[in-house]
Amino acid sequence: MSSLPDGTNGPHAFVTNLEQPELSDEDQHHLQRVLRLRPSDPLTISDGAHRWRPAIFGDTIEVTGEIVTVPPPKVAITIGFVVPKGDRPSWIVQKLTELGVDEIHLLSSQRSVVKWDPPKADQQRERLIRIAREAAMQSRQVRLPKIKPISGIKEATLEPGVSLAHRSGERISLKQPSIYIGPEGGWEPTELVDLPTVSLGPSVLRAETAAVAAASALSLLRQDLLDNHSP
Repeated sequence: MSSLPDGTNGPHAFVTNLEQPELSDEDQHHLQRVLRLRPSDPLTISDGAHRWRPAIFGDTIEVTGEIVTVPPPKVAITIGFVVPKGDRPSWIVQKLTELGVDEIHLLSSQRSVVKWDPPKADQQRERLIRIAREAAMQSRQVRLPKIKPISGIKEATLEPGVSLAHRSGERISLKQPSIYIGPEGGWEPTELVDLPTVSLGPSVLRAETAAVAAASALSLLRQDLLDNHSP
């Protein structure tokens, strides 16, 4: 389980220290001005490392319960995607975070449309980290996904357990918990050499659809919520 259990009250926020919690100015403003939280209203706080505790809102955060540690999942899920153009990376990262993905890998490939120079790549990654944090607050996660800097597909596939999404691939399973999503034009044949592939179905999917489909399938398998047996 990567999110708070049912029955917890109030909005959710991240702090650095659960013993002496302090909200960032941005989170304080969001809770007070956007969510209209008032002094003494309940909320939950997390350190983003599988720990959380109940508290009440105010100029200072007052804790009202003990720290609860949520065991990390037995299998860590990773989704990588070749960065598409526009604001679609933001949407992808938001949805992957909501689904409880543990790591998000930003990729480039031979058919990449987006070309980030190093300064822009750093800037975009920091922006995506902020988006993931906001999505984790909204979906009441107890840990933040790790977003790795952009790397070429050949370098990235040196990671253990990686498979590439491809229509002719094998059935998804937790034996391959890291799935990489290619560009709109598909993988170059040379990028598929000697790498396992998994299928997301017969349709040609947009990058954002494929990323969410892969994350959803792995997440349901990890929670044993998906019947993977034929009738």
